[in-house]
Amino acid sequence: MIKHIVMWKLKEHAEGADRATNARRMKEQLEACAGIVPGIRKLEVGLAEPGLEATYDVVLYSEFDSKEALDAYQSHPQHAALKPFFSAVRDARQCMDYTT
Repeated sequence: MIKHIVMWKLKEHAEGADRATNARRMKEQLEACAGIVPGIRKLEVGLAEPGLEATYDVVLYSEFDSKEALDAYQSHPQHAALKPFFSAVRDARQCMDYTT
């Protein structure tokens, strides 16, 4: 199994919206990708909550049956379509994939 974790720190204002609005939009778009390819075991998106410590605004936690399933997810047109918006609203991005 491959675990794929990505975190985004967002700009205060981008694409005509504030940070919170863009975070919610990212969450909706990522959650819509939950079943786009076979081999996705789990896809969870979290948003930083006021009052809880967070250095990033959005986190994606996902699990895949194999590297091939992760590769298929990353190259799927629905997932690829998210990248321009995500690039426009983010200040920073961190990613880690690992096997268990």
